[in-house]
Order: sequence, then structure tokens, then C-alpha cells
Amino acid sequence: MNAMKLCVIGGGKMAEALIGGLIDRSWAEPREIGVVEIDSDRREVLVGQRGVRAAASIDAAIDDSDFDLDDVLIAVKPQHTADVCQALASSSTQRVLSIAAGVTIEAISRSLGPTPRVIRAMPNTPALVGVGAAAIAGSANATQHDITWATRILEAVGTVAVVDEFDLDAVTGLSGSGPAYLFLLAESMQAAAVAEGLSESLAAALTTQTLLGAAALLDADDSSPGQLRANVTSPGGTTAAAIGVMQDRGLEAIVHEAIGAATRRSRELGAS
Repeated sequence: MNAMKLCVIGGGKMAEALIGGLIDRSWAEPREIGVVEIDSDRREVLVGQRGVRAAASIDAAIDDSDFDLDDVLIAVKPQHTADVCQALASSSTQRVLSIAAGVTIEAISRSLGPTPRVIRAMPNTPALVGVGAAAIAGSANATQHDITWATRILEAVGTVAVVDEFDLDAVTGLSGSGPAYLFLLAESMQAAAVAEGLSESLAAALTTQTLLGAAALLDADDSSPGQLRANVTSPGGTTAAAIGVMQDRGLEAIVHEAIGAATRRSRELGAS
């Protein structure tokens, strides 16, 4: 039987996306990944669709000789993280990657114990379709090998940057919460297009493709966002009329304030 390479605590959508990415990229065979998930329906989905091993609790996984808890990915809701770490404290866990939003390395180590190396990550929801953006930070005892290990896991569903833990709050404000900003923009664009006479289906299709195309151009072109905007903003033209309204209404200031508010809230949650 294949040795287990990773035990995932929590079987939600983000965990499922990471498991699928790791298997699809041949980081692990299905039976080399274990999942601890209390919900029987979710366990059935993960076992049936991905072929992983599954247990109903951490205690059950500890008692199961087929499970190896040396390397663990914590993918539960933040309010459940302390309980998970306390349960793992009596296991063989040596290394932990946590994607629990706002839960600091200090808080994890306080519940888990000082020996395991901890890597904290801030992914975002586009990871669900393989184009996520994540940042990670390691504990004082985490080695470069540990950082590389965590990077390889998260790269299965997108890009990864290594930062200081303090910067994870700003990452949360930018890319962690960022998809919601674009979704709000998309809502507003669709509603405005419908108000101008387009059908809802056409407005939705054109909005989605416009955002996809703009993001692809931003990724492919070395020009700055400001330059790309200038390239399509002819003086006196339609785009200039629209941009003028946005700037007059203070769009730039709103974005600054919004990301600042999300960053501050992340710091508050981490301190609680």
C-alpha cells in the first residue's frame, strides 16, 4: 500500500480543489492522500470521486494504521482550528500547512505545540478553478524545505508568493478578498448594461468575457495597468467619458479605503 504523503483535515470545497490539483499534477496518488471529514456525505464524495482515504475524526485517523499524520493540511473554518490543533497535539504531526483565514502561526503553535513546523497560507477562491493566488509565511522553525513543500501544494491550484507573516493581512485585503471586489464590479456592469437595454443573458456573457479578456491582457502584457488603461482611452471618446465619471466619483479612493479596511479587519481577527 502506498505511504500517505498528506493528511487533509477538513473536506470542504477548497480542500477538494487542492486534493484534485495534487492528484491531477501527479504530486500524489489518490491513496497517498488522507482526508479527515466529519460529514459522511462529503467523505463519500471525496472517496468516490477522488479515491482518497478518509476518516471521520482525527482520533480515528490516529488509530488507523493506514493514516500518516506527519504532514497535515488544515482546511477547516477558523473557529475550529484550535480544536483541530489540540487533537493533533497527541499525534505524530511534524509539519502543518494551514489555510484557516486569520489564524496566526502563534495561535496554531499554542494549540499544536512548539515542535511541529507551521506554514500559514492565504489562498483565494479562484483556486477552485485552478487559478488561485496564495501567499505563505513560515514559523521560526520552518525550513526552506518546508516552504518549498507548502509552495508545491498550493501551486497545484494557482500561484504562490512567500511573504512575512505580517504581510498576510495586506494579502488578505488584496487577493484574499479581491475576487469579491470583481464580483461586485461584474454585478454593477451587468445591471448598468441591462438598464441601457441589453438582455440579462447578453449583459452577463459580455461582462464575464470582458473581465476575462482584460485579466488575460494584464497578465500577458508587460505594460502597467495605468498604461493599458491609457491605451484604450482616446481623448473625448466613450472610454474617457466612463473613466471620467469613475474618477470624479473617487473610485481610486474607494479602492484604497476598501483594501485598507479589509487589511485592518484581518489584523483584528488575527489578534482576537
